[in-house]
Amino acid sequence: MVAPSGEQYQVSAGGYRAVVTECGGGLRLLEYDGRALVQGYDETEPASAGRGQLLVPWPNRIEDGAYTFADRDLQLPISEVARCNASHGLARWAAWTLEEQTGQSVSLRYRLMAQSGYPWTVDLHVLYDVSADGLTVTVTASNLSDSPAPYALGAHPYLVAGDDGVDAWELTLPAGTRVLTDKRKIPFGREHVDGTAYDFRVARPLKDLQLDDAFTDLTRGQDGRVEVRLRNSRNGAAVLVWMDDAHGWVQVYSGDDLADQARRSLAIEPMTAPANAFRTGEGLIVLGPAGRDDTHSCSWGIGAQP
Repeated sequence: MVAPSGEQYQVSAGGYRAVVTECGGGLRLLEYDGRALVQGYDETEPASAGRGQLLVPWPNRIEDGAYTFADRDLQLPISEVARCNASHGLARWAAWTLEEQTGQSVSLRYRLMAQSGYPWTVDLHVLYDVSADGLTVTVTASNLSDSPAPYALGAHPYLVAGDDGVDAWELTLPAGTRVLTDKRKIPFGREHVDGTAYDFRVARPLKDLQLDDAFTDLTRGQDGRVEVRLRNSRNGAAVLVWMDDAHGWVQVYSGDDLADQARRSLAIEPMTAPANAFRTGEGLIVLGPAGRDDTHSCSWGIGAQP
């Protein structure tokens, strides 16, 4: 029998333990000294609600699944039927192939074949590496086609800072702007976070705030990284998500529509582009034709704090 998420690849170092899955090259489990840092899922279950998945060649949504690129009108399958959107890319349910595994790292690859709606062949590669500094995830895409290809990337980890739920935690998110969306979760505008409930530039309790929002205008350190921190105000335990300068947006989702799992974790999702980037071009990466600027690589990671 094969587990719903396929083969399981465990790596560990520096007190961290992670389990990566064949299905989607996703992150099923991450712990530090036995403390869960993400809300994972059991080996006997498939990933639910995008849990731990990689979102390529686009994150979030494309309105009606329709877009135009290089004067070609293209139509993707509608995977979010209720809102009539194409959601979270084309690789999260595919079987990724093990490339190499050591005690503290594992790499997988997947060749996304040209298809209706996305007529480019792209090699995808992910490396998960754990050390005393935490988990680092590096995703690389290479265009094998003879014409430029649109591309964007996201990831969907659900963070936890204890077992008492979102209402007991506080968030630090150095973002100046929130993306406004309609009922279909498609962007239509922006607002500055000043004076709103969405200003987390200084640590702020989440309480009962419902979140399914993208943020941008991110403040970075000298190394170009953005750090988002989720902290348990009762015991001080915290988990940190960082992302490099390729990631210009962060989606934050409190999971209020997840039935019995509602508000048990907070998805903090690094994204290189916002929703609908294939239609708007905002944040869109263009992979050059094979042999000419055809590769893009970026990194993000998760670490524990006492």
